[in-house]
Amino acid sequence: MNSEAIERATERLRELREGADAAEANAALERARRQLEAFAETAASLEARLPAQVGDAVRDGLRAETLPVARQLAEVRGLQSQVLRRLEHLDGDVTAERHARVEDLAVLVDLISSGWRAVNDRLGRLEEAIAGPEGQAVVLRLNQRAS
Repeated sequence: MNSEAIERATERLRELREGADAAEANAALERARRQLEAFAETAASLEARLPAQVGDAVRDGLRAETLPVARQLAEVRGLQSQVLRRLEHLDGDVTAERHARVEDLAVLVDLISSGWRAVNDRLGRLEEAIAGPEGQAVVLRLNQRAS
């Protein structure tokens, strides 16, 4: 074999290889461009949808978390109203009891004063009976006996 032929064949193989590398590089570059364009479209679509989706997710999360709190707050308000009604009822009961005790005290004062009036009247009658017709009572000491 001729060394010239071998060199030509080697040169030709090198050219084919370089052409093949260039074709593969061009194909890879074209694939990269298509993938980059697809990536850009996906990024644009996410950029358009993402704020709305994040907003919806935040609203849903807040709704899910605040609903139990709202229920508990409504329950606390109901209990507070119930406590206020019971306190008003107790206040009314205490006021009625106080008035009843004042009325009881008034009756007791009337009974005591009428009792003392009766004692006073009885003592007055006894003094009149002891005084006799002359209007003077006879006072005797315990150590002296009436004769």
